[in-house]
Amino acid sequence: MPTLTDKKSRRSGRPAAELIFGDLWTFDPAPETADPKLKPRYDLFIGGKFVAPSSGKYFDSINPANEAKLASIAHANAADVDAAYAAAAKAFATWGKLPGKERAKYIYRLARLLQDRAREFAVAETMDGGKPIKESRDFDVPMAAAHFFYHAGWADKLDYVAPGRKVAPLGVVGQVIPWNFPLLMMAWKLAPALAMGNCVVIKPAETTSITALKFGEIIADAGLPPGVVNIVSGFGDTGAAVMNHPTAVKVAFTGSTEVGKIIMRSLAGTDKKMTMELGGKAANIVFDDAPLDQAVEGIVNGIFFNQGHVCCAGSRLLVHEPVADAVLAKLKTRIRTLRVGDPLDKNTDIGAINSQEQLSKITELVASGVKEGADLFQPACKLPGKGYYFKPSVFSNVTMSHRIAREEIFGPVLSVLTFRTLDEAVEKANNTAYGLSAGVWTDKGSRILKLSTDLKAGVVWANTYNKFDPTSPFGGYKESGFGREGGRQGLLDYAKLI
Repeated sequence: MPTLTDKKSRRSGRPAAELIFGDLWTFDPAPETADPKLKPRYDLFIGGKFVAPSSGKYFDSINPANEAKLASIAHANAADVDAAYAAAAKAFATWGKLPGKERAKYIYRLARLLQDRAREFAVAETMDGGKPIKESRDFDVPMAAAHFFYHAGWADKLDYVAPGRKVAPLGVVGQVIPWNFPLLMMAWKLAPALAMGNCVVIKPAETTSITALKFGEIIADAGLPPGVVNIVSGFGDTGAAVMNHPTAVKVAFTGSTEVGKIIMRSLAGTDKKMTMELGGKAANIVFDDAPLDQAVEGIVNGIFFNQGHVCCAGSRLLVHEPVADAVLAKLKTRIRTLRVGDPLDKNTDIGAINSQEQLSKITELVASGVKEGADLFQPACKLPGKGYYFKPSVFSNVTMSHRIAREEIFGPVLSVLTFRTLDEAVEKANNTAYGLSAGVWTDKGSRILKLSTDLKAGVVWANTYNKFDPTSPFGGYKESGFGREGGRQGLLDYAKLI
């Protein structure tokens, strides 16, 4: 319940009085010490075993927190991709006919083995990608295991996926995953494909290949038949070979809208099935009757989780004018407490930006916001001297014409706009090329139900943000892509109706 002070400040537009302790207390370092068990070199995983790339070429995987080399990663060429698809096609002859209850045993085993090595994988994910260890530990790894558990449960119940119809696997599918959630996106892609009886050739992002290739160890330990899952690492040329290979009957891609368009153009005229989970520029809408302190926590989670490297990040905050000043003041106070630094420190809230390239993009877009007249707020915090870091940033006095309100920044940068009426909020929220997600903060259930229909977004969160579950489908509209991942709907995207 709001306090009397809260109610008075809401009416006056001034924030409630708050206790500010400043730097009276400091945090001692709390480093994660688990061994990630990294190898100096990672080969391709093809046909159930690790093999060297035919070209003999490797590239470096860099820790964005300190710019140190973590490992050498194999660079697959077209010949390696051919070998991976040949292994998958051979495996499909038996895997696709295996009873669902038998496939389920393998998928359950993947989930349990990942749980057994959870701490190791969490540290490897943080070192390779830059996200805080508490996010890798508490979200990425447990959610990846949950997707395998969930889809293992579906494997022997496929007669109920499409009521009135029978389903069959498609065959061999090609998949490409992004760098923001390497292990979790791998689980999102592999689990439904395997449960339905398909075989897979999958390519991780070049900056975050380690946990995907480490997962090859789990696949081998689980005893999956050779060739059911094949992992090929590399750059854009490797991804293009995976997407365009004639053996693939379906391709699935998660990444930027620009690359998604290139893939769709290259596959135009073919009979390949496609699912695309692309970019976003989500609106997080706060009404004057919302629980403001709760909303501020949701706003912070919506944009600063994983350094803003989230396709469904709430990067546009739309605030009802009567509470706009109060929300902005509370938000600035909350952001001052965020700790930016070593991702392996358990106290860290915002870790390292994934790469120098991404840091440059964020920096350029933030500079454009300042140049175009928006007001930038960044807390006073000392960034590490080495590595790729960016302060949490909030822009106010933003208009719909600003680049920061239209383009996906994919970093810890929030743009704040205001609205007067519900219709104006909907119009501004939908005035974007994207349609992946949205958030609504209000005390009125009827308003939530109306906005869940009016907002053109695949996911609409109510009085929360960034909540995920394997049972719930995820995906977008417009330039955010098509198809769904998770739930019964995600399974159907890997099925043939007969």
